[in-house]
Amino acid sequence: MGGAGYFCFLISPASCVSEFLHDVSVRPDCRHFRGDLPCRPNKEHGYTCAECPVYAPVTKRVLLIKLGAIGDVIRTTPLLRRLRAEHPGCFITWLTLTPAILPQREVDEILKFDYASALQLQARRFDIAINLDKEKEACALLLNVRADAKFGYTLREYDGVPWPVNGLADHKFLTGVFDQLSLANTKPYVQEIFELCGFDFRGEEYVFDTHDDKGYDWSALPPAAQGPRIGLNTGCGDRWTTRLWSTEKWIELIEGLQAGGYAPVLLGGEAEHPRNLELQAATGAAYLGTFPLPQFINLMHQMQGIVTQVTMGMHISIALGKPTILMNNIFNPHEFDLYGRGQLVGPNRQCVCFYRGTCKLGTSCMEDLPAAKVLQAVRESVPLG
Repeated sequence: MGGAGYFCFLISPASCVSEFLHDVSVRPDCRHFRGDLPCRPNKEHGYTCAECPVYAPVTKRVLLIKLGAIGDVIRTTPLLRRLRAEHPGCFITWLTLTPAILPQREVDEILKFDYASALQLQARRFDIAINLDKEKEACALLLNVRADAKFGYTLREYDGVPWPVNGLADHKFLTGVFDQLSLANTKPYVQEIFELCGFDFRGEEYVFDTHDDKGYDWSALPPAAQGPRIGLNTGCGDRWTTRLWSTEKWIELIEGLQAGGYAPVLLGGEAEHPRNLELQAATGAAYLGTFPLPQFINLMHQMQGIVTQVTMGMHISIALGKPTILMNNIFNPHEFDLYGRGQLVGPNRQCVCFYRGTCKLGTSCMEDLPAAKVLQAVRESVPLG
């Protein structure tokens, strides 16, 4: 091994358009190049680097760390649009705990957060590295990864405290550690993470996969003749049970939708299954059961509108561009950007349990959110006909 090409590779692989290994032309700067396996153009078409018609040199390498939860990963995807616009030809690596939720064709490299991924990332160099999580393992990784520019949160070495990399991250950092600042915040989450990265937010939409190409059969859904399908995401997760709406309220909403010319469809996972069966038995509303995540996303895509609380379903609904009727009580309403589709509705009395999992007053204020108020928001957001 040797020669000018090999020497160039040792000095600066990014600056070399083509290397020569034993007189074979190799282009490691191409976004298709793997190094451990044949690239897709080689596998599918037999192309080699010397005369490859789909050679695509990478201009910048970007690392994005957003581990979880699933909803927060979904609502980080608008950054993909801006990164592509600001850095044409960039190669984006995304590290997450939930790879399946990301749009596979829109992210160049998706890594599941584990020891092997952390080990190899610390051996690489990036032009830009962004960490949007304050979990210590994510902050430690940003501290140790090599990058020309870093954004978000790192780990202070002497006390292990998550900390802003620079002043751009101060606002989002402070609203996460002081309830008073969080309550006073008027910026949606997506705007906050854009500003944390040094961008102004211009209404960039989510980047999401509808899974329409999977060929799922939804013939069991109510036909169009029964009216617009309104998905009812009836759960709220185990952490913030102060968001729960009673079964009686759901029944009242379902009956109002049916009387008003809509076709309600019950949505949820294993945790919501018993309740959805109960609601189906009481109202006759459509309920098809539980599904793996890609199929559940595609089921939601069949809806003309979604009623949900602050859950993963809310993030999916917004990502799918559906009119979203969001029931909220314990979270700052400014945090959510519905992109002009749908409405945010809250109880008729002020919530006093900001970011609390149990109600200080014993009975959640969600019981003061009338079904008629939600029904009216559906009528205004998803017109008949």
